[in-house]
Amino acid sequence: MRFSFGLIMTAGALFTAAPSHAQTFDPRYPVCMHVYSGANGGGGEWYDCSFTSLPQCRATALGRSAICDLNPYYPFQEPPRRWRHERSG
Repeated sequence: MRFSFGLIMTAGALFTAAPSHAQTFDPRYPVCMHVYSGANGGGGEWYDCSFTSLPQCRATALGRSAICDLNPYYPFQEPPRRWRHERSG
């Protein structure tokens, strides 16, 4: 009984610690291309998040059944807020 419990705990720890590669969007690049292969193409559809700009992605997508969009998981920096100082006086 102890051996079974130890084996289950060890296997659970190994599977929990394993890295997951199932994330669709790569957070290192700001632009992704969504490629549609359709039912006749057979390959399904997938995302290619390896582009640094929309023009670069659009040039690659030209002539393919694909669309380029911003990566929702890329950590875009918001522009700093400019405060309006009002003088009293």
